[in-house]
Amino acid sequence: MELHQRIVSAPVDFGAIRSEFGLASAYPAEASAEARDAVDAFAGNRVDRTDIPFVTIDPPGAMDLDQALHLLRTPTGFLVHYAIADVGAVIAPDGALAKESGARGQTFYLPDGTVPLHPPTLSEGSASLLPGRTRPAALWTIELDENAEPQRFSVVRALVCSRARLDYSGVQADAEAGRLHPSIAALPEFGARRIAAGLARGAIGLRLPAQSVVQDERADGHWRLVVEPRTAADDWNEQVSLLTGMCAAQIMLNGNVPAEQQVALLRTMPPPAESAIDSMRRTAHALGVAWPAEEAVGQMLARLDPNTPAALVLMSEATTLLRGASYTVVAGAAVGPAAPEALRHSGIGAPYAHVTAPLRRLSDRFATEICLARCAGTEVPRWVRDGLVRTADTMRRSDGVASKIERACIDLTESTLLAQRIGAEFDAVVVREGNGNRPAVIFIADPPVLGPCTGEPPEGAAVRVRLLSADPRERKVGFAYPA
Repeated sequence: MELHQRIVSAPVDFGAIRSEFGLASAYPAEASAEARDAVDAFAGNRVDRTDIPFVTIDPPGAMDLDQALHLLRTPTGFLVHYAIADVGAVIAPDGALAKESGARGQTFYLPDGTVPLHPPTLSEGSASLLPGRTRPAALWTIELDENAEPQRFSVVRALVCSRARLDYSGVQADAEAGRLHPSIAALPEFGARRIAAGLARGAIGLRLPAQSVVQDERADGHWRLVVEPRTAADDWNEQVSLLTGMCAAQIMLNGNVPAEQQVALLRTMPPPAESAIDSMRRTAHALGVAWPAEEAVGQMLARLDPNTPAALVLMSEATTLLRGASYTVVAGAAVGPAAPEALRHSGIGAPYAHVTAPLRRLSDRFATEICLARCAGTEVPRWVRDGLVRTADTMRRSDGVASKIERACIDLTESTLLAQRIGAEFDAVVVREGNGNRPAVIFIADPPVLGPCTGEPPEGAAVRVRLLSADPRERKVGFAYPA
């Protein structure tokens, strides 16, 4: 039974996490000045495509708008125009801004604010694809057939102008009401066909509950945990970025260039171990989930109802299949379109590169420059070739830091919220059973918490657990079964 009054939010100070990870949001003065005074290095040498009525789709309130989309249904399939902020054109390769962003790697997100890759005057101002502003962009044009498979694609430097700033929930509501903006009216059909194509090539998508820390608007400095609903609109929009990244990888892996120009920066992930898939099959059998031998793991997960305990368990276990993501540099050797397994991303089922978020991620600027040079028939800039290995190293390091920061913020909020509820009982689903070396993992819905649980609760079962401990200083919580 509940022993204490239910706490829905609590005061949380994330300053200690910023200090722990050495996050300095202040930019050096020289780099800030460069950002403030940035100019387009390719002004006068761009294709004017301000005629295309682009729109952006981002979280509410976002100002660092990397991408703008225009999507058409054609008699033969689809036509995608995808404008990406041209960061490479406004950052001097040997300047203070390039040096500082090269050290940071990416934007780090905390509940009480971001630690940006670039100064906001650039990332939320002069380089952002804000509505009604003419901006320099790397413009991708992708022609697709009826099955939404790419047939022709290229990228050029262009001038673009977004017409509207949309958000995911609004796009979802508009789709359900049949009133989507004309620039994305074809997005649901396109997204569904791209998702189907991904499953056919072995892609693995997870729909686990996504914990987020959000501010309690009723109490200053108070924070609460929520599970962010993932809408179909999120999935459709994601497919545009995935498609563009796959096209970018194909452009970079095209071996029809001189050896010194054969360079690529890919996002890779090794194939899952057969033992991990075998373990998932045993779990599915134990949970009563039918899984035909010929059905790929991604296809099995896609047909599950994500709101069931069995789906929660299997998707949690599937995270073990998506390990080892890294950044891989290819240089000095021809690699044709049939890339070896080491250059593929197993979660996507194809070679893939990050190119769609250069305001927030360092690697995208470098990979985009390679693609622009290849499509223009020019040499890849020396600063790009010389910086690939260093950029890959920075991205691997910063990815690890970003993951730890996200987990630390959630753990701190969980333990703070629950600190006044020790002894309380909760309904939970057992996500992973324990063994001699580790406790079970349970998920409670209110507040949404994933935590360790002693005892031997059966995997996939709905159980009652008791909160044993919640320590904000250690950022740890612990539950016991039976309650």
